[in-house]
Amino acid sequence: MKKLIATFLRCGILGWCLEILFTALQSFRRREKTGMGNTSVFMFLIYGMAAFLRPVYLLIRHAPLPFRGLIYMLCIFSAEFTAGTILSKKDLCPWNYERSRFHIKKLIRLDYAPLWFLTGLIFERLALRDPARK
Repeated sequence: MKKLIATFLRCGILGWCLEILFTALQSFRRREKTGMGNTSVFMFLIYGMAAFLRPVYLLIRHAPLPFRGLIYMLCIFSAEFTAGTILSKKDLCPWNYERSRFHIKKLIRLDYAPLWFLTGLIFERLALRDPARK
C-alpha cells in the first residue's frame, strides 16, 4: 500500500509538472511573454491514477515500445474522457477542447495522441522504478 501511495504521489506531481510546462510552452506559442503555465488540483488526482496502471505496466513491459505506448495512450484517453465527463456534470472540468477540430465531446483531443503516448511511457518508468534502489 505504501508503494502504491508513493507512486500515486510521484505520478500526480509529475503530471502536474508536465502540464504546467506544456501550458507554459503553449503561452509562448500565443506570444504571451510571461510564459505562464497552469493546472488544476483535480489534475493531480487524475495524473496520480496512473499508479493504478502498474499491473498493466508489469503485464506488457516486455512488449515492443510502440505497442506499450499505444496501450498507455488509449488508457490515458479513456481516463481523460471519463474524468472529464464526471467533472463536467458538476461544472468542474478544468479543460475544454471545443476550439480544436480534433476534439471528441470537448473532452479529449486526438491530436494529443503523441503526447499521451510519450507520457504513458514516462509514467511506466516512474511506476516500475523502485525508489529504494539507487
